[in-house]
Amino acid sequence: MSVIIEPSWHDKLASEFELPYFKSLIQFVKSEYKMHTCYPPGKQIFSAFDHTPFNMVKVVIIGQDPYHGHGQANGLCFSVADGIPHPPSLQNIFGELKNDLGVEIPHSGNLERWASQGVLLLNATLTVRAHTAGSHQRKGWEQFTDAVIHKLSSEREGLVFLLWGGYAKKKGAKVNGHKHKVLASGHPSPLSANRGYWFGNQHFSQTNEYLEQIGETPISW
Repeated sequence: MSVIIEPSWHDKLASEFELPYFKSLIQFVKSEYKMHTCYPPGKQIFSAFDHTPFNMVKVVIIGQDPYHGHGQANGLCFSVADGIPHPPSLQNIFGELKNDLGVEIPHSGNLERWASQGVLLLNATLTVRAHTAGSHQRKGWEQFTDAVIHKLSSEREGLVFLLWGGYAKKKGAKVNGHKHKVLASGHPSPLSANRGYWFGNQHFSQTNEYLEQIGETPISW
């Protein structure tokens, strides 16, 4: 099966693409995109991989579902296309970034600038039907993204995994904490952030401190 994805990731995941679950998943996704409005646009489904080749990855942020509103999702978790208002979770991410490192809140919520520096912005589920949260869950994407996380954990060293919220913590539970830096906190959604589980986690400064300690260039957040 031909999957259009960045070449280094294609090499790493080639065997995954041949498994029955993945073939069923692709058929499901093709059918959904044909019958319904779905996000992100088809060419952006694998954007997280296209922007951040396997050997470029320094940081992994795990999201859950793409945004399901019109024009929002661009294939990178928590990110929105240029010109789209910042969703609440992204507002809180930028708020913590300002508290932590003094970075002014940017006009654009497009996080491609992070991805190009080695931040893999990985949703657990890579597609969604418009206005129907969770509609493409439990169709195979989670198994695929588990395989991605396993590849990174086992074949790379010195990565930072940012696990925000219970879902991400569960998904990243098998990351090798002896080889990698794992930082966990509450989710940046208002429900979690307003209860004190997000603000003050200092994940951005801790990430850069770790990268500098191991001789890597820190992220310009």
